[in-house]
Amino acid sequence: MDKRYNKSKILILGVTAVGKGTLAFDLARRLNAEIISIDSMKVYRRMDIGTAKPNPQRRGQIPYHLLDVVEPSESFSVDRFLELTQKAVADIQSRGKTPIASGGTAMYIKALLYGLFEAPPSDSSIRDRLRDEIAALGLPAVHKRLAAIDTEASSRIHPNDEKRIIRALEVWELTGKPISALQQQWSTPAADDWFIIGLRRDKDLESKRINLRARLMAEKGLLDEVKSLLAEPIPLSPQARVAIGYAEIIEHLEGRLGFDEAIEQIKINTRKLAKAQRTWFKTFRNVHWIDIPADADEAWILDKALDTLAAAE
Repeated sequence: MDKRYNKSKILILGVTAVGKGTLAFDLARRLNAEIISIDSMKVYRRMDIGTAKPNPQRRGQIPYHLLDVVEPSESFSVDRFLELTQKAVADIQSRGKTPIASGGTAMYIKALLYGLFEAPPSDSSIRDRLRDEIAALGLPAVHKRLAAIDTEASSRIHPNDEKRIIRALEVWELTGKPISALQQQWSTPAADDWFIIGLRRDKDLESKRINLRARLMAEKGLLDEVKSLLAEPIPLSPQARVAIGYAEIIEHLEGRLGFDEAIEQIKINTRKLAKAQRTWFKTFRNVHWIDIPADADEAWILDKALDTLAAAE
């Protein structure tokens, strides 16, 4: 590797559809590096179109880590993510290569950079009661209750994310404190050597890219992918089932949304996710942000990233 760009570990973050995956791929080719995915849904096998996994051609050129590591019927935790990421980093570096971590799951990135925050263990009785409430009242109503308790957490947690809504309310009941307050333990970065590059675009342009991605997923066969997953003998885990792109198509297949309505809802929910990601990323420090103009192509972004790496020497 050119010594100008020599960093022990590189992390690329930004909202969904901003171009992180393409930059990670281009940098990995240029720097003889390998890529670690930071995405809570790309870990699932056979969930390919709806999670926008790199295509087989890219995966044939560059080694990727943390893709396709669990079945869609299984749950996946931040603890497991950290365990697998640490192993991947050690493996990549043992072969003299640079790890490039790339993704938009803010909770995972936060844990990777700052460590896990201390929180009470789960309580099955509270969780069961909250699930009963969700069944009776609906997830939006329970999410609204979380907003009254913890505005910050509710702004980051998607209204369809039952698992995280339950956890936030559970922590409140167990400690009397909002989960966002406990997460302030993340405010002091752990000693680490990740070099962080952030990608940003104008919000209107980001929304157009999100809308385009949703249309392309539909054209590539998202409907058939979801049908195939639902036909498997073991049902989708609650975590996989609420993934954006899958939850909406399931709503369509169960007769609650037309297909075009489902695609529009994917666009809306993805834009909401991007808003929540922006909120998360504002709290991150030591990020070298690259603001991407509307007319920039992939070569411009790569050059800007290389300049950023070189300037940090």
